[in-house]
Order: sequence, then C-alpha cells, then structure tokens
Amino acid sequence: MRAVVLGVNGMTGRAIATALVAAGHEVVGTGRSAERFPAVLRDLGVEFLRSDRDDPAQVLAALGPGADVVVDVVAYTAAHARRVLAASSGIGSVVVVSSKAVYVDDRGRHSNSDDPPDFGRPVAEDDPVLPPDPSGNHASREGYGPNKRAVEEVYRSADVPVSVLRPSRIHGPGATAPREAWVLDRIHAGQRVLRLPHAADAGNHPTAAANLARLAVLCAEHPAHRVLNSADPGTPTAGEVVQAVAAAAGVDVDVVDDPAGQPSPWSSWPPFFLDTSAAEALGYRPVGTHAETVVASVRDLLARRRASS
Repeated sequence: MRAVVLGVNGMTGRAIATALVAAGHEVVGTGRSAERFPAVLRDLGVEFLRSDRDDPAQVLAALGPGADVVVDVVAYTAAHARRVLAASSGIGSVVVVSSKAVYVDDRGRHSNSDDPPDFGRPVAEDDPVLPPDPSGNHASREGYGPNKRAVEEVYRSADVPVSVLRPSRIHGPGATAPREAWVLDRIHAGQRVLRLPHAADAGNHPTAAANLARLAVLCAEHPAHRVLNSADPGTPTAGEVVQAVAAAAGVDVDVVDDPAGQPSPWSSWPPFFLDTSAAEALGYRPVGTHAETVVASVRDLLARRRASS
C-alpha cells in the first residue's frame, strides 16, 4: 500500500509514518521544510516531498501520483480538506486527525471554553459536537474546535472512505511544546512533592502518538467511513500522569491533593476522558498505557535539553 502522510515533520506525522513502514507499507511524507524531516524516517526509507499545506498547487502536486491512503495530520480548516479531495480521483481512502475539542456538553461547553465542560463520563463518538465553522479562523481557543468540525464535515461528505480520529493531549518524541516539561521543570528545581487540585479525580486524557499511529494504520488497512476516539488505555488521573512522567525521568515524586495547588496540564476539572470502546471493537490494540508510552516522550525531551545545554 502506498501511503502519503501530510505533515510528516511533526510528532504525530512522524509516529504515523514510522508505524506505516513497520506494517510493510510504502510511505511518502510531506512538509514545509526538508531540514526538519526526521533522520529516523529517512533511514526507514520514507520519501520526503516539500509541500506547503496552505498552497493548493503544492498539495495537488504531492497527491498527483495517487495514493492508496492519505493520512492528513495537519488539517485545520475546511479549505485544507477540500484541497485533498480535489485530488480524490487518485486516492483510495483518507485518515484524518481531528480532535476531542469538537465535543460539547449539554450546556454547549467545550475543552477551549472559559467555563470547562462537564460530561459526567467518558465521551463517546456519538456525543454532541460543535457546529462547523468554515471560515478558516482556527488559530484561537474559540476557533480551533469549530474549524476542526468543518474539516470533519468536508471529509465525511467525500466519495472515498474517510476515518476521522479524535485524539486528546497527544504526547510523543518530537513534540514542539511537550507538556511533560511541566513536571521535569519542577523536578529540576528540586521539588519532590507536587500539590495538585483534584489530583485523584481530575484528568485530561493523554494520547500517545504511538497509540494514535497504530489506530491510523488499522484504519488505513481497513478503509471505511467512521469516527473514532483515540486515547491511552484507562482513565489516568492528573496525579497518575504526573507520577508517570517523573518515573520516566527516574525520579519518585509524591502527589498531594491540594485545592490551592497549581494545576498541571492534565488537571482538568471536571475530568475530560474519552471512550475508546469503538476503536477496540474494530480490533485496535494499544501499543501501551500512558505510563509505558510516556517513557519515549520523556527520554526525547531530556536528550534535547542535554543537546541544547
């Protein structure tokens, strides 16, 4: 199978390209900068094509040779989706990375609203979502989710099978702004007791790029119109996530539930977890838990810090 990964230079694209190669597929990756193309992908035989996602001519040129599957990692607007579908005559199927930011609770609150949502349980794919915004103004808290919904709407109307994946708080090697830094900075400062509000109950579901990649490969190999949540197994609380990050750095920390404590990047309250049973019913099996997969994220971050010091 020939797969084209749009946005291969970032954390998510790199993980998906790696998983596709491991599954025996031919992979072409696109990005704006050849200098940022990960050496590990080059060594795996992934072909790189320079293509600016915001340039329609370059997107068409990249997809012109055709593909059994296009994995769209960098779709933020309806226009992005339409540019891919303009070449759909040579495309077998699409897998697109959306976001849990599209979900709303019964009062219209979402992950980027000032008042946090309260779902009362892990969110499933058929729960309410935001109305789509086709404007393209995605670079804001209020605009991100509605524009992702517009991406989904355009792709879901395609003649080719499209799998829409909704991850949460993606982590993995190569992250531009790794949330794990919040923990490592405090460890570096000598803290061994971290005080978090709702430490045992708060949570914002993490998704390992490796787990998302495995689901993307499954969907690529079994194309269909579908929407699937993607998250690490279980419902790891903020306290559990913080302790796992610290453990991956070789440090034990105590987490204390303190209403006056500083929230971590995973301290969402009420908690926001995803129901992944639909993916599991399809045959998806995760690479590992958050505690297992975050080790790669932390090692990568520590290596980058050493290299820059």
